[in-house]
Amino acid sequence: MKTYDDVIKFHGHSCPGLALGYRAGLRALKELGLEKGSSDEEIVAIVENDSCAVDAIQVLTGCTFGKGNLIFKDYGKQVYTIALRPSGEGVRISIDYTPPEETEDEKKAWRRYMDGDRSEEVLKIVHSRKAKKVQTILNAPDDEIMKVKRVKIELPKEAHIYQSVRCEACGEKVAEPKARLRHGKVVCIPCSGLYINS
Repeated sequence: MKTYDDVIKFHGHSCPGLALGYRAGLRALKELGLEKGSSDEEIVAIVENDSCAVDAIQVLTGCTFGKGNLIFKDYGKQVYTIALRPSGEGVRISIDYTPPEETEDEKKAWRRYMDGDRSEEVLKIVHSRKAKKVQTILNAPDDEIMKVKRVKIELPKEAHIYQSVRCEACGEKVAEPKARLRHGKVVCIPCSGLYINS
């Protein structure tokens, strides 16, 4: 089983979000009777945010965008559904963590940090606060930081490899299903005018 240190190594640092993802991933694997993550596509992770926690989910479950078994739904919720192929049997974990109350000094330091203050004084308080949160999360009983529900879901199809076509505007290759037709030319999404930078 991967450790929290393995997760930190992948992510680059320890933080409360990473610790929450680690705990959610551990619980999901336990619920599903698994001792390790996916080597191929036999596990699917559906994540409803793009926070630090998702890195922990990837490390523990072995689910990745490249294998097509990490599905991102941009709902802004700390919710993770981990399911097995082919049954669709899984677990939905909703983070329900309330951090310990902050002191006035911690609140002031955080406001200064958010305003760009990276002085030694502010960093010391902010990092100390984060470290305390991480330890609280790592040591808390599951029912104090998450809600767990068994589910059966309809799984997305396994990863598909598509042919590439060349965009007639920029010349770069694009997966065929993502290509668009504009003024009779095959183009990529950015060149189709769907996403115009202004």
